[in-house]
Amino acid sequence: QLQLVESGGGLVQPGGSLRLSCAASGFTLEPKIIGWFRQAPGKEREGVSCISSSNSSTNYLDSVKGRFTISRDNAKNTVYLQMNNLKPEDTAVYYCAADYSYWCSDSLYEYDYWGQGTQVTVSS
Repeated sequence: QLQLVESGGGLVQPGGSLRLSCAASGFTLEPKIIGWFRQAPGKEREGVSCISSSNSSTNYLDSVKGRFTISRDNAKNTVYLQMNNLKPEDTAVYYCAADYSYWCSDSLYEYDYWGQGTQVTVSS
């Protein structure tokens, strides 16, 4: 059974940076797409970024473009989300998710496997 574990969250001041990690294990077939989602209190879970190993594509939520970068280390079975110039509105629980679909998706319904989440708080 594919398992995902997120790490790297924490408290950071506005303008600061964090790097989230999503480590995958327990699979016999490598998942093709890994997505990062976030959920702030009282809000719906939204797609932040996705990376596909099938076609090397990536996508980003408009509000994080130019600030966040997703990358993948296949040797370590780990996907990273580098977050720079963080803003208070980025505060949320961040989840990684995986699936065997070919194309990246920002819809949470496209993903069958989820991590437990890591808290990111941006505050002065």
